Amino acid sequence: MRVDAKLQVLLVALGAMFLQQTFAAVGRNMPSIIAPAILADLQLDPAWLGVYVGLGAAAALVFQLGCGSFIIRYGALRTSQAALVMLGVGLAAAAAGPLALFAISAIIGGGGSAISTPASSHLLGRHSPPRQAPLVFSIKQTAVPAGLLIAGLLGPLMTLWWGWRGAMLAGGAACVVFAVMLQPLRAQFDTDRDPTRTFRFSDFATTLAVVLRLPALRRLAFACFAFNGLQMIFTAYFVTYLVALGHDLAAAGFVFSMATLVAVPGRILWGWIGSGPAEPGQVMAWLALGMAASTVFVGFSGPHWPLWLLGLAGAGLSLTALSWHGVLLAEAARLAPEGMRGAATGGVLSFGQVGALLLPLAYAGVLAVTGSYAIGFMLCGAPALVVGIALLRHASGTIPRVRS
Repeated sequence: MRVDAKLQVLLVALGAMFLQQTFAAVGRNMPSIIAPAILADLQLDPAWLGVYVGLGAAAALVFQLGCGSFIIRYGALRTSQAALVMLGVGLAAAAAGPLALFAISAIIGGGGSAISTPASSHLLGRHSPPRQAPLVFSIKQTAVPAGLLIAGLLGPLMTLWWGWRGAMLAGGAACVVFAVMLQPLRAQFDTDRDPTRTFRFSDFATTLAVVLRLPALRRLAFACFAFNGLQMIFTAYFVTYLVALGHDLAAAGFVFSMATLVAVPGRILWGWIGSGPAEPGQVMAWLALGMAASTVFVGFSGPHWPLWLLGLAGAGLSLTALSWHGVLLAEAARLAPEGMRGAATGGVLSFGQVGALLLPLAYAGVLAVTGSYAIGFMLCGAPALVVGIALLRHASGTIPRVRS
């Protein structure tokens, strides 16, 4: 295949996976963005939001550990479509009625969100030059803050127009519609699928073994634990925190959206740095330390802070806790054994889901006991500090690079 043709295929793949991740981010985060309206309508304690997020993370953990065989059997594009449909069904379930359906929503939506990233990583890993992979993956992962921006801007507005149930249904419908729009690309991008591959329960152990037996992948997994857990807390609780400080939902959603917007150039910047000027391990180490510092900044905030300063605190978390993905995922895909990019990426991300399960539950516990959102942010930034120090010790070449 000529260079120009390869570039065209890469650009099409990147565009498709960018939009897939955008809609997945909308579907995953819509409930958290409009949580104040849901909590008020159902008369629930805000600590229950951490339970919802944790349940979704638990489901995501299982799906990510087991999705490798499905990606190989059905193809990364088909798996991407399935992920979006699951997210749409999950949002519809939450909108349908009683509180019990929120548990079903968390499980289905968490699973859909979980398999969307390994699927997109598997697809892009086939078409990305190794040297430029951190940048390519970072561009793809800018879709997540783009999705958060859309959810933060439109979620509160749709809630105002149609109520929170209408907003959830609209988000779910968008996910399903785009899943259908991806269908024409399947013939081109699922050519590597193996219809004879079957799912086995041993796949869970195999996926974990791939990650744990390689020291470099193991370090990525523990970094993902701290990073993803803190990201989940930020996206789940920041808007609710601003509302608790006395700001209305529309203003809080706007500030959150503007803060997450910083992650778009941030992800591209870190991907560019990780593709050239610095090793990926160094980039992730300094991002981890930046996350910890940002949680301290948020921890000192309060009702006396103007909205712009709260937005600045959120931007610090956005630039770090929402901006690590491309560098980490590119490394995971590159270090994976041949033919196991999706499984290895899913294995690394499964540790992130453990973080997304445990840290929000810990945050909910702190909130229930102390009533302080700020203290919860600071305590949940501690794992990132530990990871940052550990990664700095190994940053000099222990995560090998391929120069091509």
